[in-house]
Amino acid sequence: MEPSPGGGGERIERSAGGVVVRSLAGVWHALLIRDAYGNWGLPKGHIEGGESLREAAAREVAEETGLTPEEVGPKIATVDWTFRKGRAIVHKYCTFFLMRSRFGNTVPQADEGITDCRWLPVPEAAARIVYENTRSVVLRAGEKIGEAGW
Repeated sequence: MEPSPGGGGERIERSAGGVVVRSLAGVWHALLIRDAYGNWGLPKGHIEGGESLREAAAREVAEETGLTPEEVGPKIATVDWTFRKGRAIVHKYCTFFLMRSRFGNTVPQADEGITDCRWLPVPEAAARIVYENTRSVVLRAGEKIGEAGW
């Protein structure tokens, strides 16, 4: 967490996550997680120690889904949003990477409130996500699959 340059009670947080994809019967599927509120989204979380964004993204995917990506591909996008945490305003930036796995067995991280993991065709996965900025990340991931040569 970094204080805002203006100092006015806003702080900046950075996190990283991934859009994990795999091909099932020739159709690319993306892995979604469902949070404690019943919302579908992407695995993501805080950067720890001296991790790079890429390292943090891979670790968070593994922790939250029980699935270790075989390959961490290109950066998809960085999204940001602002929320209130107590009396502070937090401006959060999250960088997402395209990841690939041939395997599909997942274990939702229950102690973090993750209630389910599900593989869905990319367009259907995007449609399940409530937040527009995250939905666009999934759609962009679908476009980048070809660029990654997968």
